[in-house]
Amino acid sequence: MANITRETVLAALGKVEEPELHQDLVTLGMVRDLTIDGETVSFSVMLTTPACPLRGKIEKEAREAVEALGAKKVTVKLDSDVPHDGRMRGLVTTPIRNAIAVASGKGGVGKSTVAVNLAVALAQSGARVGLMDADIYGPNVPTMMGAPFMPAPRENKLIPAENYGVKIMSMGYLVKPGQPLIWRGPMLNSAIRQFLSDVEWGELDYLIIDLPPGTGDAPLSLAQSLPLTGVVIVTLPQAVSLEDASRGLEMFNQLQVPILGVVENMSYLTLPDGSKMDVFGQGGGEAMAKHYNVPFLGGIPMNPKVRIGGDNGAPILVSDPQSDSAQALKALAENVAARVSVAALRGNDAPSINII
Repeated sequence: MANITRETVLAALGKVEEPELHQDLVTLGMVRDLTIDGETVSFSVMLTTPACPLRGKIEKEAREAVEALGAKKVTVKLDSDVPHDGRMRGLVTTPIRNAIAVASGKGGVGKSTVAVNLAVALAQSGARVGLMDADIYGPNVPTMMGAPFMPAPRENKLIPAENYGVKIMSMGYLVKPGQPLIWRGPMLNSAIRQFLSDVEWGELDYLIIDLPPGTGDAPLSLAQSLPLTGVVIVTLPQAVSLEDASRGLEMFNQLQVPILGVVENMSYLTLPDGSKMDVFGQGGGEAMAKHYNVPFLGGIPMNPKVRIGGDNGAPILVSDPQSDSAQALKALAENVAARVSVAALRGNDAPSINII
């Protein structure tokens, strides 16, 4: 009978590396609730995000390390505790651990589609997620999320709508359908601040913020009002879209907001015979990311069901989760979550803007 002790188990797990952080599970404090009963061992591994893209690899290597000691039965439970990025968000009364903006230099690139599916994917993984529709002039998130109405206010607080496990707030809830918003900067700033200070978000692991396109008042107001963990830049492969996305990226660089990476939407269309058609060009997003020395987060293929799902209030990750587009969006969410966790645990020193 193998002599398995707490010390030998921890020593074995001390050789299992967390692939993103490049440190072992024991040093990182990820091993919890270790129990040993003869040749039966059970423990939890506390991941830095429920959307960890390498959770299967971590579980397999941890199990094999303990089995190598002679354990006959090894139970590994994967749990998660999303780290806080360390930024102070004074306008928000409850903790928001990470605030991630989704931006683009121009309209029509699928920015809201990316934001909505990013939020849904993180919620499906088990994270606590909010989605703030800061696209004041074109608030499409309620329609895309199948949540056309918000609950009545309670105790002088706005209560977010909720669907697919995501809490949702949008200007679309506060104006009549079809009513245009002809607002200048101060009014935009006030609305964005209200979305932060007067909404009962509850504790969130991730707040996803769908920004309006371009480099105008709204992204500036948001960056001034809410220190951001980082921003995801959405572009198409075509040259015109890349030029506009580059301006957006440069704006966030000037605001000293960390760039989490570039995602290329509508990268290609898969034809019935399995071949791929480059409708808007090829490789532009990856080339842009390389030029600015920021991560390339992946390409999202075109799929008519993405548009249909958005129109019907059923994001592709809900309506057709096995489709190529849904799988690419899920991988995007895992990539973003991993980068956010790594930055938080490494003590991201990037300064945050909070001048209001």
